[in-house]
This record gives sequence, C-alpha cells and structure tokens, in this order.
Amino acid sequence: MLTMNKRQFLKTGAAFGLSSGLAPFGQLSALAQSVPDDDYRALVCLFMFGGNDSNNLLIPYEPAEHSRYARARSNLALARDSLLAIAPSNTGGVRYALHPAMAGLASLFNGGSPAIPTPKAAFIANTGPLLVPTSKAQWQARSVPLPENLFSHSDQQAQWQAALYNRPATGWGGRLAERLVAEGTFARGYSVISVTGGNLWETGDASLSAYKVSASGDFGFDFYNPDGTDPLSIAITETLNDTHQHLFEQGFIDVMGRSIEVQRVLTQALEGTTLTTVFPGTDLGNQLRMIARLIGARTTLGLKKQCFFCSIGGFDTHGDDQLDRQNQLLGEISEAVTAFYTATVELGVADKVTTFSASDFSRTFTSNGQGSDHGWGAHHFVVGGAVHGGQLYGKFPDITVGGPDDSGGQGNWIPTTSSEVYAATLGKWFGADDATLAQVFPQLRYFSGPLGFLG
Repeated sequence: MLTMNKRQFLKTGAAFGLSSGLAPFGQLSALAQSVPDDDYRALVCLFMFGGNDSNNLLIPYEPAEHSRYARARSNLALARDSLLAIAPSNTGGVRYALHPAMAGLASLFNGGSPAIPTPKAAFIANTGPLLVPTSKAQWQARSVPLPENLFSHSDQQAQWQAALYNRPATGWGGRLAERLVAEGTFARGYSVISVTGGNLWETGDASLSAYKVSASGDFGFDFYNPDGTDPLSIAITETLNDTHQHLFEQGFIDVMGRSIEVQRVLTQALEGTTLTTVFPGTDLGNQLRMIARLIGARTTLGLKKQCFFCSIGGFDTHGDDQLDRQNQLLGEISEAVTAFYTATVELGVADKVTTFSASDFSRTFTSNGQGSDHGWGAHHFVVGGAVHGGQLYGKFPDITVGGPDDSGGQGNWIPTTSSEVYAATLGKWFGADDATLAQVFPQLRYFSGPLGFLG
C-alpha cells in the first residue's frame, strides 16, 4: 500500500516543478466556453543545447562556393553530391543545400509534394546576440557595446532565450506572455508549458513560469482522487486542507492544491484528444508529440495562445565524432519536426503554430583537427503554415576565413542579423504590438525589422 507523510508530500510536489502561475479550474472552464478557436496561436521553441554547427546545416551549393567551403572545413566538409539542394526564391538563383540527414526539413522548405504542396519552412542566416549592429572593425576595436561572455555555453544559452545580455533572469517568451496576460489576450495555467524541464525562455518578470509536463504523459499525481477513501488520497486531502502558520509553507500548499486541480483538468482534456500522426520514438519525437496533444486540447482548456519549450542536447562537438553525432541529431530533429508539422495539419492548426530553432551558438568554420569550437552567428529554421517558406532571410556570411564577417581567423561569424530581430518577428506574429515588442526587446530600436518570414 502506498503511504506518504507530509514531508514526503511536499518533496514530491517540489519534484514536479509546481508553478504559481497556474489558473484555477473554474477560470479555465470559463475560458473554454468563451475562446474562439480562430484566435489561437502557438510558438514552439526547439533549443539545440551545446551549440549546433550550423555551417553544416545550411551550406553553399554553387560549385565555386562549395569548393571554398570544403577547403576551409577540411575534415568537417560534407561532399556536395551528398547534400540536399534547395533553391530559395529570394536569393537571385543562388542555391544552397541542407545537411543530408534533413530530408524532412528539405521537403518542408521546397514544398511541391502532395503532403506539402507549398513551402512551409524558411531559414534565417547568420543570426546571433548583438547589442547594436557590429562590423569586424568595430569588433576588433571594441568600439561598440557587445554581449557579455561571448562563446560561453551558459551565457549564450541565456542570451538566446532572454534577448537580454547581462546575466538575464527572465526570458523573452515569459516577458511577452506576461504583457499579453495584462492585455487580456493570454491566460495563465497551461499557456506556458515545457516538456523538457526548466528553462529561461518561459520565465517572466513576475510570477509567470513554465508548467512542466512530462513528454511521457506521466503527470505525477494521477493516483490522487480528492473524493477517494484510500489512505493516500485522504492524507493528501488533509494536508491540502490544513492551515499552516508558516507563510511559505502555506503558500506552497496553496500552489500544490491548484496544481493538482489543474493537472486533473489537463489529464481529462488529453483523454479527449485524438491524434493519428506517427512520431519517431526518439526523445524529441516524444516531446513534440506531447506538445501536439496539448495543442489538440486547446479548446477544452480554453486557451488562445500558448508557448512551448522542447530541446535536444549533444551538440558540443569538439571531438572527432562530430560528423556522426551531428548526422544523428539533425536526423532526429528533421523527423520529429516534420511529424509535428503533419500533426498540426491533422489538428487543423498548421497556420496557427510556428516552430523555431535556437542554440547556444554555431561553431567555428575551420576544424580544430577533429571537430569545431565555439562560435557566434548561426543559421536557424522556422516551420509552420504561416511561414513565408522557401526563402532565406537575413544575410548569408562571406565564408572567407579571416574575411569581413570573421571575428578572428577561424570562421567565427559576426552575426549579420540580431537574434532579437528574429525573436521579435515571432513575437509580432504571436500578437504583440510595437509598444509591447519595444518593452520585451530593449535593443530592438537599434535594428531594422521585422524579417518578414511570418504572415
């Protein structure tokens, strides 16, 4: 028989990452009756931890440029005949290519198939954290302000997720959500969800933070019945109904009670969601499948905007296994993202859900003799029915080692597009007006934008 004392109960609750940003069941029920489905929007952040070498994600395909790429990358170069060619409609006929493991993403970019008749993916070239537009001369002279601790995993992960550059404590997704809450267009509770644990991107200025959901669908307190007569349910109910003298303990118990109540609503909502799309059985595939199921429950939960965070790790490829490891990881991403897009089509929300990639940084264009080292500017992708697909946004760097876009002598690209502009383009589509964008992205005023990859 399961038994649990008060201390164990409190520890169990903490392990499930309960958030004070949860809405009571009554509020969610009322929202479910009042939210028109045509207002729905969702952002899905796919974070590649470790620093994906995007020099092998998006590759020059024209023969002369590919030859330059191959000479500079040496043992890291991918053979031209192995690549998946793409022809962006806005590059004047200049062709690029994707990593051979990304067939699904290539099909989303190219369109033209019965399943994907029009392009649903786009790339943003050479984007990264900047405080102001920065040239090589300015970088070398340190004559403009720069983000702190460039090339550091923890700092660059934080800067990408925060769009703030001095030890940020909040993320741009969380700050955006809080401002939309204040405007009445965003609900707490299941509007901000992580299927991969804690993250900065979904952390707001005040009380809003991510509600953590297991990708497996195990929500932790499914065994509890508030009307149950079993000893465990009775013990939990008594604990929740106790009055505690210590303010922090009482506050935690209050959050615990709301969490359990809302969790029961979520479990019931997911039981009513039908999804036939087949996902790969990888960790990322399971994460995106859970996100698709949660999106399928949007009307039951009364939600018109949601932010989701998922992730995949293993990209810190300094060693000689870089090519094999990246081939595996990018293949997992391509398969999972393609399945997720298919699921949004099945759910009838393909044009209301946008998935975007982010990572610590890219990596050096030159090899360290085995793998590649920490970089700065990176190439990223966006996928969704609202994406103006088949196009390359931003400016692809001059791949000359030591050239005008190289911060040093290793092909460490100075970003030509601020990651803040990339994020603000997503935020504008999500529903933020110019005043809100200026609050969420304080450096945005120094850059031109948005990029225009979303309609």
